[in-house]
Amino acid sequence: MKQAEVTPRLEIDLNKIHHNSAHLCEKLAPRGIGITGVTKVALGDPRVAAALLQGGVTSLGDSRIRNIRKMRHGGIDAEFMLLRSPQLSRVDDVVRYADISLNSELEVIIGLSQAAQRQRRIHRIILMVELGDLREGIPLDELDQVIEHCLKLPNIIIEGIGTNLTCLSGVKPDSTNMGKLSRTAETLREKYGLELKTVSGGNSSSLDWLCNTDQPGAINNLRLGEAILLGCDPLNRQALSHMYQNAITLVAEVIEAKVKPSVPEGQLTQNAFGESPTFIERGNIQRSILDMGQQDIQLDGITPEISALDILGASSDHLVLDSSRCVQQVGNQIRFRLSYSALLTAMTSPFVEKVFVE
Repeated sequence: MKQAEVTPRLEIDLNKIHHNSAHLCEKLAPRGIGITGVTKVALGDPRVAAALLQGGVTSLGDSRIRNIRKMRHGGIDAEFMLLRSPQLSRVDDVVRYADISLNSELEVIIGLSQAAQRQRRIHRIILMVELGDLREGIPLDELDQVIEHCLKLPNIIIEGIGTNLTCLSGVKPDSTNMGKLSRTAETLREKYGLELKTVSGGNSSSLDWLCNTDQPGAINNLRLGEAILLGCDPLNRQALSHMYQNAITLVAEVIEAKVKPSVPEGQLTQNAFGESPTFIERGNIQRSILDMGQQDIQLDGITPEISALDILGASSDHLVLDSSRCVQQVGNQIRFRLSYSALLTAMTSPFVEKVFVE
């Protein structure tokens, strides 16, 4: 069997990723905004990294040192940013493989300084500022204390400041929190004489604010993954204009297609995942079973490209569709659109093939 026929699979169109990357880079460049292309959902695949770089991103960001190491060993020549706060136990690897890391803990920065001295390297840090989403970030009233200590540390350079919004609590980037980040950068430059080459205004959720404001302030960097790979705005899941929403597609095969009742027979209890499903009596319907399940996918994050197909549910290894309005045969292949979280799950599953389309 040819690789392209293996299912379930993710079809990853590198040309479309390149197009999306180039479009956003061209759109943001006149505003003085550089893009860090985020590779974590692609598990640091060098082919995806190359497509992002060819599209014009200024650096690559990933939350896993293993992925950064994979890209370096895969021949990717780029500036690498570690997006997740470094583990104190892995500061040597952080300094060895990442040019820049995002930090919020002074104890870890001291560890990075010591690791950089051991390796005779300079490590650059971006100090993450807490602006309301309550994930990583230094409270503003503690920032001066951290900076004053960092300025005394050898082999450490404060590259800039940044923030993260939306990911955990869903806080929307707006003129208030983004303005606060800009004013903080300007204050620190004046107070400490810092260059602060990078003021990172967040992730794909910041695109909407940035594209609709005439006052971006000091912000000159975004860390973009979802917007490029899926071509959508994560705040409302709406398609971004002039971009592909199908750069990555999930494909599965029909392994059973039979007419069966729409409601189970017998006494109902919880299913394998502790759920108590509900059923609507619709008489007999065609139920098509596909060769993937909850071990491979996030059920509520996938949508059949054929709108006449309805997802009924999934067990560990089987996805069940109502295909009455679009009758299927065994061997048919069904294509799905993915949310970011569903893409992350499918990409991480070893049972989902990754097929790259040049």
